[in-house]
Amino acid sequence: MAIVAVLGVKSLVSSSLTVPSASTVPPEASTPAREAGGAVPAGTTVFDDEVPGVAKLDPALLRALRRAATDAAADGVELVVNSGWRSPAYEDRLRREAIAKYGSEAEAARWLATGTTSPHVSGHAVDIGPADATSWLSAHGAAYGLCQIYGNEPWHYELRPQAIAQGCPSMYADPTQDPRMQR
Repeated sequence: MAIVAVLGVKSLVSSSLTVPSASTVPPEASTPAREAGGAVPAGTTVFDDEVPGVAKLDPALLRALRRAATDAAADGVELVVNSGWRSPAYEDRLRREAIAKYGSEAEAARWLATGTTSPHVSGHAVDIGPADATSWLSAHGAAYGLCQIYGNEPWHYELRPQAIAQGCPSMYADPTQDPRMQR
């Protein structure tokens, strides 16, 4: 769920916690093998079809992201993909890294799902950066059906088509509150 790929390999950042992300990933982590599993090279945009983390996103999500990115660009804002689609193995690797970093499964679960529960694995979630892009999406995303799902992850967006007419649904505090993560 957390940011995982763009800007190289950054840490997943919340207001006070850092979670592994693509933009904080060391250059050696952005290898063809890791990219094949979903790692996203620094500077990747929603238009970079050669990057599996973008190309394997759900087509409806990708269309909405591209419409939003085009309009954001008119406002001088670039939407960068820090993480998109991830393979189950890559998601599980990120989860193990988060457990090591945070010291417990419970704390890691606040930032990353498993390879069987993550909407990133199905291509239904994207992590966007930088901060001006997440601010832009926070203000305008519902018009495209793009909604922030978790209060602790301002970068994590999923497609909710009903948001275009009804606005985005209430956010979960973090992934541990999301019933989809309970499988």
